[in-house]
Amino acid sequence: MTTLSGVSVLDGARLLVWARSGAEALEEHREDINSLNVFPVPDSDTGSNMAYTMAAAVREAENVDPSAGADAVAEALAFGSIKGARGNSGIVLSQVLRGVAQAALDGELDGSSVADALTNAVTFVERAINSPVEGTIITVLREAANAARAAAGTGELADVTAAALGAAEEALERTPSQLAELREAGVVDAGGTGLVLLLQVLHDSVSGESGDDRPVGSAAGSDHEHGDGHGAPGWLEVLFMFSGPLDDLEPVLSGMGRSLVVARVTDTRGKVHIHTPEAGPVIEKAFAMGEVTELRLEVLPDASPLHEARRVGRLIVAVTPAGSLMDLYTQAGAVAVVPGPGVVEDLRREIVASGAHEVLVLPNGQLDSETLDAVEAVSETDDMEIVLLPTVRLVNGIAALAVHDPRLPLDQAAALMQEAAQEMDVADIQATDDGIYVLGADGAIAQADDLASAIEQACTALLADGGELITLLLAPDDATAVDSDALEEKLGAEVLVYPADGLGTRGHIGVE
Repeated sequence: MTTLSGVSVLDGARLLVWARSGAEALEEHREDINSLNVFPVPDSDTGSNMAYTMAAAVREAENVDPSAGADAVAEALAFGSIKGARGNSGIVLSQVLRGVAQAALDGELDGSSVADALTNAVTFVERAINSPVEGTIITVLREAANAARAAAGTGELADVTAAALGAAEEALERTPSQLAELREAGVVDAGGTGLVLLLQVLHDSVSGESGDDRPVGSAAGSDHEHGDGHGAPGWLEVLFMFSGPLDDLEPVLSGMGRSLVVARVTDTRGKVHIHTPEAGPVIEKAFAMGEVTELRLEVLPDASPLHEARRVGRLIVAVTPAGSLMDLYTQAGAVAVVPGPGVVEDLRREIVASGAHEVLVLPNGQLDSETLDAVEAVSETDDMEIVLLPTVRLVNGIAALAVHDPRLPLDQAAALMQEAAQEMDVADIQATDDGIYVLGADGAIAQADDLASAIEQACTALLADGGELITLLLAPDDATAVDSDALEEKLGAEVLVYPADGLGTRGHIGVE
């Protein structure tokens, strides 16, 4: 495989080398990725679709002048991938390449613009997918983008690609905890695996390292088996290029099937993908509203509405203020909803969208008793099993979520989470005109003129009864200012600090 060892930027030629190497890697691992494919339907073709789509992108880019900059090459890659996209995963990949094209307008890509490319890709993919699901390629992509942005300040391309790759690999390993189909099959997400492979090729290329020994496959101990691909008739996969009012077409098609993805080339031209039991009405609507070309239909295996409805198992919903805590809970595998007048309806909508029949709710002290009763009523009216866990603060919710074991039956998993939440000693940090107070279960446990001293005093008091892990939720500015390493050295316990918006207090402390 051709490498770009030691490069600080990707010009047009180097970008094309990466694309070719990425296409080769996807083709090489096509069957490995296919074997992981259980979501949204177990049709064993994610690897094939991504390999085909990347190859189509490369073919288009090879028509560009060899001396062209990264902007022209990236634009060709994006156009070729959208035009040649196969399947849901192929369309998502096309939006990743579209993100690269958007970031390459200056003619080359450095560390900062690679971070921009991944960030752009998140925006494009989220817009393209009608109902994004966590535990899939979008989750892996988002974590890669976040890590790349954090590393972009160094300006070094290899640092950014290393950060993106590392975060993507970690996110991929967590996907079974976020999606029941993956957990039950003992595999990680197929599309996310393809994305990690492309990021691996990119990092290996710019750094000169070799990741050939990194595994591409299912989780350890998996005995998951697939059939021979597309088989028993049920639903159909419909793909076509559409020219016309895409913004008007999308809501029309959203009620006609599942897995709707609209990948835009422009505001009026794009690739449409949908799973539907009746292709005729979908095609008729599309023809009535604009121009349809490159129409392709394929039978999906065992994708009846009953099958789709029962595939999703367990959902965890965390009630949390908008902002950084929502991101924290989402990264940990929960769906976050914002407290307020519409929280019960928001919760019901998330449950229905997921198709889950087992639901764990982390109230986190954000719901009053009347609202808690309304949440319990959802279980009775919608015929689903909902367990409300006794998380009285947001920090308790984090402790509960950290010990969730998706392999356990619901009652056992809930009991373990409840134990973690209740065994955590908690305190609130309050700022007054007289200084900083920390209030525990029996009243004030610390008072100081500055936040750092108050936290140290409070943690010392809370650790008196034992504990080895301290979790601090602090306002973003305070979280940045706290020296967690110094605290760990003084207290002899691990310290985790998370920025938290909308706490209503200066901060929360949890010791376990």
